[in-house]
Amino acid sequence: MFAKGETALASIARQLKVSRQSVGRWYRDWKQGGAKALKAAGRAGRKARLSPAQLRKVEAALLQGAAAHGFGAELWTLPRVAIVIQRVTGVKYHPGHVWRILGSIHWTVQKPTEQAKERSEEKVAYWKNVRWPELKKTLQKRKRGSSSKTSLASPRSPRSAPPERQKGNPPS
Repeated sequence: MFAKGETALASIARQLKVSRQSVGRWYRDWKQGGAKALKAAGRAGRKARLSPAQLRKVEAALLQGAAAHGFGAELWTLPRVAIVIQRVTGVKYHPGHVWRILGSIHWTVQKPTEQAKERSEEKVAYWKNVRWPELKKTLQKRKRGSSSKTSLASPRSPRSAPPERQKGNPPS
């Protein structure tokens, strides 16, 4: 646009849907260094530690299942995935950062469809039908208190001075 002679910065900003200040900065850079000065700065931030080929190896290893890698249960946790990534690629990741790698290979959090083996339907029914209503009743019976320290209802409110001192008599 600058090379074509268009110098109305506000018009260019509206066309590109950017701020006028950005167009002004670009124009100044273009005048000083030409089109070469307007090239993108490149990737921001740190370069990826795993190459696309390594990511494919990690995904293939994860698809084999947790048991294939010596874990007791067929469940992937972030620490387990971190261990597999280190075994497969030699790159060590903190378990807290592994979710970024899983996201980059389009893996998402999955919730188990089965319920816990220890679950007792009898205890769940007791909780729902007996215990929870008891708790709800006690919560409703409580009186609403005041959050003000100066309210008379507050147990933390400062105590009043004796009556003779309230009248303005000097202490004896």
